[in-house]
Amino acid sequence: MSAPTLDRSTAQEPVHVPEPRPEPSEPEERGALEIHPGVLRKLVQRIADDAPDTLRTRGRLGGEHGTTARITGGSGEIDVALELALRYPVPVREAVAALRERVVDEVGRVTGYRVRTVDVTVSALLPENQPARVE
Repeated sequence: MSAPTLDRSTAQEPVHVPEPRPEPSEPEERGALEIHPGVLRKLVQRIADDAPDTLRTRGRLGGEHGTTARITGGSGEIDVALELALRYPVPVREAVAALRERVVDEVGRVTGYRVRTVDVTVSALLPENQPARVE
């Protein structure tokens, strides 16, 4: 009797079974999240520029610009200062209150940061259809 032969066409490769993943650690043990102040500034400017009552303005050199933002603070809590133009004849107090709420909500939703204050300087009130120029 001869030794049995192995038919290689039907032999299967060993199957690799991955190790089970460890249970995730608690969120506070996973590491830190820090968002660069420049990213926060751009986010806040975008939120303000997308608000229904704000307008972009033209500068002296013909370029267009929107809201200017300054961010201070850190460690998950920030203070925001905005300078922007509003469309005329919007009620300024109501528009600014809505903008503050929008900034606080969106920054919290996107970053998890808490906005302590939102200071707003209205630099212009402009009709929507008139080309804006700020000097």
